This record gives sequence, structure tokens and C-alpha cells, in this order.
Amino acid sequence: MYQLHAASMSLDWTFYGPAVGMAVLILLGVPVWAVLGLGTTLLLSLTEIMPLTLIGETLFAGIDSFSLIAVPLFILTGDIIVTTRLSEKLLKLAEATLGWIRTGLGTSTVLGCGFFACISGSDAADAAALGRITIPHLVKKGYPIEYASALVASGATTGILIPPSISYIIIGLTLGISASTLFKAAAIPGVMVLAAIILTNIAINRARGYESSSGRFSHVAFGRALWQARYAVLVPFIILGGIYSGVFTPTESASVAVLTAIVIGFGTRQLRVSDFPRMMERSAEVNGVIAPIIGIALLFAQVLAALQVPQAFLLGITTFMESPWAVILLMLAVFLVAGCIMETTPNIVILAPLMLPLAQEIGMNEIHFCIFMVTALGVGFITPPLGLNLFVLSGLTGVPVLKIAGRAIPYVLTMLLIVLLLGFVPWFSVWAL
Repeated sequence: MYQLHAASMSLDWTFYGPAVGMAVLILLGVPVWAVLGLGTTLLLSLTEIMPLTLIGETLFAGIDSFSLIAVPLFILTGDIIVTTRLSEKLLKLAEATLGWIRTGLGTSTVLGCGFFACISGSDAADAAALGRITIPHLVKKGYPIEYASALVASGATTGILIPPSISYIIIGLTLGISASTLFKAAAIPGVMVLAAIILTNIAINRARGYESSSGRFSHVAFGRALWQARYAVLVPFIILGGIYSGVFTPTESASVAVLTAIVIGFGTRQLRVSDFPRMMERSAEVNGVIAPIIGIALLFAQVLAALQVPQAFLLGITTFMESPWAVILLMLAVFLVAGCIMETTPNIVILAPLMLPLAQEIGMNEIHFCIFMVTALGVGFITPPLGLNLFVLSGLTGVPVLKIAGRAIPYVLTMLLIVLLLGFVPWFSVWAL
């Protein structure tokens, strides 16, 4: 049973002044890494809680982590899978698995997003890779392009929810929790979100009749698709099998996955040496966005800890709220708003150390908290104004972001129901402990 206890601490203008300034800069669209860097420098100057000379050393130490090596490796693995066209094989396997039911193409598209999530660990990569392949077919089948885009954008949120997930690596690093443990705990919640999106699409299709074709499951077609996708299935099997069995750490499994994907690519003659410069460039671009944010955000989190901001935040909440259930709803509201205006990585590094003490005060297990937080932040990928997946699909299709966002509303509501279930029923998150 959740319980709430008291805390003690206070803050003054030396914290609130820079905090307000950072919020304004973020709303004005200034890059997050720049806002965090300016805010951290200003906090250090005003409070003198740490010497400014430590900034360089702390920034380097923040990203000098063995666990973080997995991030670019998983990104590169996903890029290799796309380049070698193995992602198309995964989609065909998804179609053979669920394509026979009514709304089969839409359902198999979402399942394909789940399959690809088991490799890439990134929702944006998921949305871009499968959006290019599936949206023309969805439109030809009868789906409005706005809805097809919303469907792929929603299905792609599983990229950070189904292991291996870059977000779970980052939150594990931030809070000192094993990424392997988080991967195990996230398996059921990730599948829950995937199933909820599939059921929502089925319900909308039955109401609006976008796709009415149906058939019968074919063991022959499934066997053929599975055989054709055998190499694509091998990669997530190595990643997750190695992690769950304890043979590999997440970083080691990412290394093996890259090597396996390269060998498969050359073996199937779908990968050439000339492909490597562009693949490495694309992966470096993505990692180049993530790494600076992690380094600066970790420094910012250390400053907040030195100023005892988590304790002050805890005091403020416990003073006005007595119900643990209300605290869970408050945390959800914070995560949803933060997910709408800022990327997942800085949200995790900044908010996780701030919110974890509050969660622990009401008896929430740290693993439960991580699953709850990452899943809640996942909703932000299909909600404006940031809505990264919305922008990815808008770029692919030319459909305005707000039109896609409007069609994604049922999926936002569905994901919120799953987040609430995860928040109030710990078993779904701690079953593997």
C-alpha cells in the first residue's frame, strides 16, 4: 500500500530565476542542449554550489560510460536492417501473422513496428523506416493518408517502449539501474501498448470501414514469410536472448547485433562496402543529437542534486497532497506536459532524479517508476507541439502535422489508459524481479 511521508527544504530566486529563463528559452525553440548549458552555468554562477572549472570534467565524465556505447550501436543496427531490406522482411512476416484478419494491413503495420522496435530501440527510426514502406499500401487499401500517418506514428512509439530501448539505457544510467533489468521489466508493458494500438485500429476500422478485407490464416504463407525473414528475426533473437539469458550485457549484445547484421547483409548481397559511409553518417547524426544532451543534462541533474532541489520539490508536493494516488496522477501530468515540449532524453535525465524520490515516498519501486515514466513520455511522440513521430511522418507524406495529430487522438487516449494501468498496478512492471 502506498504511503506518503514528509520532507524538508526550500529554494530561493537563485534557482527560480534561471529555471524560469530556461523554460522561456525552451518555449522559444532554443535547442535543449544550449538551454541546459546556459541554465547550468547561470545556476553555478549564482549559487556557487560547485566551481565552474568542473564543467568540462563533469561533461566528459557524463558521457564516458560503457553503457552509452549501446546507443550508437543500436542506432547503427537499425540502419543496417533498413539498408539490407530486412525491415521489409519483418513487415511481410507481420502481414503473414495478422494480415488475414479484418483490418489486416493496418494491424500488421503496427505489429511490424513492434518487430522493428526489437532491433532499433528508436521510435523515430521505426517511424521513418516503416512509414516509407507501409503508407502507400495503406492508402491504396482505403486508409486516408492522414489516418495512415497517425497509425504508423502511433505504432512507432513502441520503439522506446519495447526492449532494447535507448530510453531505458539512458534512464538506467541516470538512476544507476541495470539496463538488463529494465529490459526484462519493460517486456510486458511494451507489448501492452502494442496490443492496445492494434485494438484501437481495429475498433476505428470497424466504425469507419477503412479496410474490410479478411481471409484465413495460412500456415504455408506464415512458414514462407518466417523462412524469408529468418535472418531478420535472428537479430532481435540475439539481442534479447543474449540479454535475458545473461550471456550479454546490453552493450555487448548491441555489438554482436551490429556484427550479425553486417554478416547477414554481406551474406545476402544486400550490403556493400560503399553503403557504410552513408550508414555511419546517418547513425552519427542521430547519436550526435543524443550525446551532448545526455552530457549536459547529467551535469544539470548534478547541480539540482547539490542544491537539494528534489528534496524541496518533495516538500512542496507532500505539503499540498496527501493521497499517493493524487501524486501518481501529478507525476503523469508532469511527464505528459514535458513529453509535449521536450525530447525524451533530456526529460529522463532531468526529471528522473527529481521525481524518483517522490515516487519512493509513496512506496513505488524504482523499476516500476522507470517503466511508468518512459511509457508516459512515449505519449509525447504523437502529441504537439514537439511530437517527433508526427514530424517524421509529416516529412514523409507532406501532410500537415496538426492533421496527423488530430487522427492520432484515439491512440493518445489508448496509451494514456495503459499508462494509468501501469501506474496503479505495479505487477505489470515488477513481474520480472
